[in-house]
Amino acid sequence: MGIIELILIAVGLSMDAFAVSVCTGLSLRKTTLVSMLIVGLYFGVFQAVMPLIGYFLGARFADKITSFDHWIVFVLLCVIGGKMIVESFSREKCEFSAEGNSLGPAKMLPLAFATSIDALAVGISFAFLNVAIVPAVISIGVITFLLSATGIKIGGIFGLKFKAKAEIAGGVILILIGVKILLEHLGILNL
Repeated sequence: MGIIELILIAVGLSMDAFAVSVCTGLSLRKTTLVSMLIVGLYFGVFQAVMPLIGYFLGARFADKITSFDHWIVFVLLCVIGGKMIVESFSREKCEFSAEGNSLGPAKMLPLAFATSIDALAVGISFAFLNVAIVPAVISIGVITFLLSATGIKIGGIFGLKFKAKAEIAGGVILILIGVKILLEHLGILNL
């Protein structure tokens, strides 16, 4: 897997965190550098750790399913991407609550965990594809950190305008990468 594909996967995975960051930015009275760093760190760390866990889980079984691993990767990426696209069309609004101004663990840990579940499945795919995991998780963590921190600021300025578009873009990216991997393994596409 090339660096461009890795960056695109990192961007695709980070779109859920970005969308939640935008909502979190809406709920804050004031967006500060500290709030941007806190949210960026929560999401960035979780998005980096989850594919690492998935990678080690997948590596245990990779040798047993090498004949059809490309189908598993294709299905995982398409399901994750499709879920993101479907969620972008839901009428859910960002949640505002009395604790909206809190960026403490009680609020941020569940959000960071929920937005990183997809990264666990991608980590399993990385094991099947023999991806160099250290650069992969660093890329995913850094890109998610940057986009999440930016999402806080955007949420504070522009609101819900970019939430759905970010989720659609992330979903499409993951589906296209899944299709590319499948076509390469089937010998239809040779890049």
